[in-house]
Amino acid sequence: MTLALPKQALPPQPTAVPAAGLRATARIVARSDDGSGTTRLPVLDGDGPLALRRIRAHGDQARVCVVGAMSAPLGGDRLRIEATAEAGSALHITAAAATVALPGRTGEPATYDVHLTVGDGARLDWLPEPLISAAGSDLRMTTTVELAPTARLVLREEQVLGRSGEQTGTLRSRLTVRRSGRTLLDQETAYGPGVPGWDTPAVLGGHRAVGQLLVVDRQEEFGPPEVRLLGAEAGERSADGAGQGVLAPLAGDAVLATALAPDALRLRRLLDEAARGAAG
Repeated sequence: MTLALPKQALPPQPTAVPAAGLRATARIVARSDDGSGTTRLPVLDGDGPLALRRIRAHGDQARVCVVGAMSAPLGGDRLRIEATAEAGSALHITAAAATVALPGRTGEPATYDVHLTVGDGARLDWLPEPLISAAGSDLRMTTTVELAPTARLVLREEQVLGRSGEQTGTLRSRLTVRRSGRTLLDQETAYGPGVPGWDTPAVLGGHRAVGQLLVVDRQEEFGPPEVRLLGAEAGERSADGAGQGVLAPLAGDAVLATALAPDALRLRRLLDEAARGAAG
């Protein structure tokens, strides 16, 4: 006689924790509507923590806001934003809040890559809120811009090293801008633990907010390379704790402002002054 024994339930298996963090890519494409002179958004595809929201247009310029749908980037995350302004279009991209780089479970660095492409006669304004490097985080960020010969660009980057009352994480950032395949600007910076000399008087001198504003405008000739100091409007200088900056033309049709300050608010004031100077 054969006895049928009841099957024993297997003990629950532990859920495997992935070695790497999340992967997310957001894509934006702006296209000129020749019939109406406005810009359409045929591609607006957010992913993971990179939620995209269409906001009210300004004139012929389409406007998009990046909304953080969850905490990111954490250690091990791989985030990417791809934005294309096709020929003749106008695109403005901003963010709902600051991006905070946080430590993760893996101990691996996070990456955040931004790739911007601007076609002939198009304009792209890349104006996100600041990136905050929280204590214990490790972020590698790259911003790559490909410009057509008659493309126009306004790009602002702001980085805050540590939240209020805490030390900074490690932040490595690279900005590369090419026009017609030729390099217009290529620079790399690094701050935080493991980076020699980043907090010395020769680099940040105790400041915790650093940023830059790049304006490339084929329709505007910025003239000879005259250097302009920032902060004069408020009668403030670095010794007063207000930060300092410099505005200088690049090759022909571009101007770059670089600034550092004790905090994000005073950094934004310096870059706003630079924007007015570039427009004037």
